[in-house]
Amino acid sequence: MAMELVKENIECEQLLTENFCDTVVKSEYVIPDTHPDVIQVLMINAKPNITSKDVMQDKILVEGQIEYTVLYLAKEEEGTGVYSTNYTGSFSNYVDVPGAEHKMICDCDCYIEHIECVIVNERKVAIEGIIKLKAEVFKNYDFKIIKDVTGSEDIQMLKNPMTMDKIVGTVSGDLIAKSHIEVPMENPQIGNVLKCDVKVHDKEVKVLDEKVSVKANVLVSVLYRGKDSKDIVYIENNVDVEKELDLKEVSPMMDSYSSFKVDAMEYNVKEDDLGESRIVDVEAIIKSDTKVMYKEEMDIVHDAYSPSELMQMDRKDYQVNVIHGQSSSKNLVKGTIELSNKPKVSKLIMCCGETCITDKKIVEDKVIVEGVLNVETLYKTFDEENYICTINEEIPFSYGVDIPGCKIDMQCIAKMSLENLEASIELDNIEIKAIVDIYARVNYSTHKEFLVDMVPVEGEIPKKKASLTIYVVQHGDTLWKIAKKYYTTIESLVELNDIEDVDAIKIGDKLIIPGRAVI
Repeated sequence: MAMELVKENIECEQLLTENFCDTVVKSEYVIPDTHPDVIQVLMINAKPNITSKDVMQDKILVEGQIEYTVLYLAKEEEGTGVYSTNYTGSFSNYVDVPGAEHKMICDCDCYIEHIECVIVNERKVAIEGIIKLKAEVFKNYDFKIIKDVTGSEDIQMLKNPMTMDKIVGTVSGDLIAKSHIEVPMENPQIGNVLKCDVKVHDKEVKVLDEKVSVKANVLVSVLYRGKDSKDIVYIENNVDVEKELDLKEVSPMMDSYSSFKVDAMEYNVKEDDLGESRIVDVEAIIKSDTKVMYKEEMDIVHDAYSPSELMQMDRKDYQVNVIHGQSSSKNLVKGTIELSNKPKVSKLIMCCGETCITDKKIVEDKVIVEGVLNVETLYKTFDEENYICTINEEIPFSYGVDIPGCKIDMQCIAKMSLENLEASIELDNIEIKAIVDIYARVNYSTHKEFLVDMVPVEGEIPKKKASLTIYVVQHGDTLWKIAKKYYTTIESLVELNDIEDVDAIKIGDKLIIPGRAVI
């Protein structure tokens, strides 16, 4: 029976590198004809979204869109009133990633580092800001190694246990969040919706047999102006979404990493049974992406030979990725917004925020992640003329994610999301409390040599010169090396020398070799 090689396919991703770049966005927009003139900008909310990414030689082209919502004050017959208008902008830039090549895998994020809106004239506003782009490029390794040899009882194999990080697959899903919000009777009817937002938090992903279970809580918020009123009302509603996604060959023992984003959102204002505009129906599509990986324990053929024929061995050195560990932690971020030059707070209307990573580093046994919580607060004042006001504040923070055993020369990936945000009035200041979820994964790369092929070659093995010989064990010798050198087997050496433990031979030991090859 002919010798057959049993091969194992190895597929893994290695983080090549990551890099950042700042992208300046700058545009002017006209106030719609249906809206009154602007006299003061209250707030601008910007949502960037990457629409395409293209890996090129040593760089990545990232393109995207930004949805702007501008809240502003306008003159009315009696004082001022709040209005909002929406715009859509675009951005594109190259992120330098040395070593990147076409068709490599990449992961890109974007977030607002700074944004502001100023009045050009009563019918035009100018928006200017900085979007930070982050790109991670992964090199894919796909090769086959010898796992076993069948069809020949003559082949001697030295197998070593090895742990390989393997990616099972990636699965995406669309989760539909539907929210039915009814405005209480103590609040005015809905006149105009000023802002509608959807945020995903409390994510939970579980790997099951042949499936991935994805759950999340979706916070739907609506800011509106009352009908025939100057009152500004903020209402919100939590909606749970979940879905099971099919993914072959996965099991509960495997690890995973998931990302979520709001892919689309629309709202519709309806009348209740009394004919009043007190219902807001919001529908959003939440897109999830989950990558499943695991550490496979396998016995790899490290070396092989035949006592009866010559074999040619083909070995190759590969750089493989090792996931040292991953973890996440929820952290409390607190800050105080002082109103020294602002009108005093009569009532808080709305508080919204975003987080971004400013730096990260690995220290012994943990990843230190530094970030900024950018908070924007809308509130009522005691001044009847300037009855509404906004204030922004950047709150820096730093937290560690415990990953035992990680070292400073390893690589890390960090991501964060804002899970909860609360604001309260204390001593004429605004106190902020937020929960930020920080995720970190630590990797390192190592070179490993694999036996990828072996074939018989023509020629004869060295002939035996004596029926047996005495061999003195040298430094670095193993029974495998001795058996291979003299074209015999470990079993023969063990039997002939009454060896109880194959790993217990010592320098100076004398072994009987069944025939000595002329080398």
